[in-house]
Amino acid sequence: MPKKVDHQERRTLIADALMRVAADQGLEAVSLRHVAAEAGVSAGMVQHYFRTKDEMMAFAMAVVRERGQIRVTEALARLGENPAPRLLLRTMIAALLPLDDRTRDDGRVALAFLAYTAVRPASATGLRADTMQLTSFIASVLPTGDAAQAAGLLALMEGLGLYLLGGQYTAEQALDALDAQLDLLFGSSTAA
Repeated sequence: MPKKVDHQERRTLIADALMRVAADQGLEAVSLRHVAAEAGVSAGMVQHYFRTKDEMMAFAMAVVRERGQIRVTEALARLGENPAPRLLLRTMIAALLPLDDRTRDDGRVALAFLAYTAVRPASATGLRADTMQLTSFIASVLPTGDAAQAAGLLALMEGLGLYLLGGQYTAEQALDALDAQLDLLFGSSTAA
């Protein structure tokens, strides 16, 4: 009797290997051969699930986005019903920042993918849609509803992520900067 194969599980195994290679060595090291070796599978198996590097990259980025969404959902659920808008935004943004080892690898892969899409605009379609959706959501939570302020807060989040990944900021410094910006948007607050 043929063995049942969980194709989604294998794709995730390969995507996780891709993310480890990208986080440790950069996207330039990502190849079918390197990813296969990291996953402990054959290059043929990788090619069976992903015909091209672009397909592998798109799937890995989808996994990073999904992990971010899960972190946000879990963090917001801990707030209970109807959290204050400022607390909601702080919690959401903090959940997306690479503040610890667990989230740093995802942050490195996301950063590498941004650089990858800079020279492959067709690969950036999902990122553009995500950015528009996130900007709209942030604007809907801000007291002014201003899309430009929402874009600024999103840009701050991305910049803080870069500084965290580069080691220029500690988690505490990044959260202090986030709080300072939220104070400007919502008024000074001692509560997170």
